[in-house]
Amino acid sequence: MEIKDMHAFYAIVEEGNISHAAQRLNLAQPALSRQMKRLETSLGVQLFERGSRRIRLTEAGRLLYSRVEHILGMVDGTVREITEIGSGVAGAIRLGTITTSGAMLLPELIGAFHHRFPQVTFQLWEGEGARILELLDNRVIEIGITRTQVDQNIYDSFVLPNEPLIMVMHRSRCICGKRDDEVQLAELKEQPLIIPLRWKTLFVTQCKKMGFEPQIVCVSDSIVQDVLWTKMGIGMSLLPLSARSMLTDDALVYKKLVDPEISTHTVVAWLRNRTLSSSSRHLLSMFKEMFLQKRN
Repeated sequence: MEIKDMHAFYAIVEEGNISHAAQRLNLAQPALSRQMKRLETSLGVQLFERGSRRIRLTEAGRLLYSRVEHILGMVDGTVREITEIGSGVAGAIRLGTITTSGAMLLPELIGAFHHRFPQVTFQLWEGEGARILELLDNRVIEIGITRTQVDQNIYDSFVLPNEPLIMVMHRSRCICGKRDDEVQLAELKEQPLIIPLRWKTLFVTQCKKMGFEPQIVCVSDSIVQDVLWTKMGIGMSLLPLSARSMLTDDALVYKKLVDPEISTHTVVAWLRNRTLSSSSRHLLSMFKEMFLQKRN
């Protein structure tokens, strides 16, 4: 199998159909179809399920896709590392992020970075923490943003300051406690709650210490969906403090969770002993400048 076959196969899967992939690769659709047919013949397996308007992979196709993503990530990463050593700031930065950190931190960071380095472009992957580390391991991305602890023997990283969690609630169901800007954990007893998966175990443990089992109506890692469900009155959402920037609707209010306070943190990581592109090194420097130095 040649690299060009891998690129073609990867494009078809990513685009979802051969027509769009052919446009992306600047090829005629019949030529791309023949190329994939030759690939299947040479491998002796069927990679695509026929008869579906959108591309569907066979079991062999799914295995090949996972391998091709790894191989192309290593090839592209190696080429970038070689060509960008000592070069000026240009090209693309490949980032991976979990939803909450990406939504809260990246707009401000990327806006400032783009103003300073307008020739740099970005490619962004989003997923849960384990997926972000997998993309780092496969060299698909250079920098990962996660809330997962990382192995210091494998990754270099820095940790942003602890960030308290808040409860977002509909104004009509607002809990009026001792302070307008705070809600005690015990006051959430018998309230319908929407809890992100990454904090569920910690949250439930703290509730049980307070003597009650929380009424969780949904476990969700989609910050946008959590806010929308809260707006609809389905339940109160547990979110990081930085999510308050999304609360532009007057029907929603947020209160810091106290007694006890529950905090989270964000980890910015990259592979140890990997030579980062100059663009990525500049981005890491700006990250520290904006989110570490100004808070110290």
